[in-house]
Formats: sequence, C-alpha cells, structure tokens
Amino acid sequence: MDRIPLPSHIHYELLLQLLERQTSHAVGNQPQLREQLNELIITLRKARSQQRHLEESCQRAHIDIDFHWSLNDATSEPSPSERSLPS
Repeated sequence: MDRIPLPSHIHYELLLQLLERQTSHAVGNQPQLREQLNELIITLRKARSQQRHLEESCQRAHIDIDFHWSLNDATSEPSPSERSLPS
C-alpha cells in the first residue's frame, strides 16, 4: 500500500496557538464570539487527536505515513515530533 498523506502536526499547533493567543485576545469579552472560538479550538483539538488515532492504526497495520507541510509537497520532511513516531 502507498504511504498515507497526512497534514504535519505543526499545522494544528500553529492554528491552536493563533486562536488561543491572538484571536482569544481580540475577541475579548464578547460572549457569543468567545463561545464560537472555544468550539473551534475544541474541534481542532479533536481533529488532532483523531489524526493521532489514525496514525496509530496505520502503524499497527504497517502502513507508512507521509506528513505533508503543504499540498505541493512531493516528499515531506517530518518534524522532530513526527520523526519520533515508531514506523
């Protein structure tokens, strides 16, 4: 089976940091916006967790993962945290 293309973990980290640090500050005390922002952050954390579960399933099935930094990546260079994942 071919390698499974997945987004690099850094994509989730960058989005979460932006939302938690900058967007949260900009939203201030507007309850409706803060609630939507919190839902978005929770959704991203769930997506990151789901991807990790998929990666673990691929590893158990001996399927290689190809972490992508962009849609244009032919072969991606894994981040340090991704390099530590067992093959």
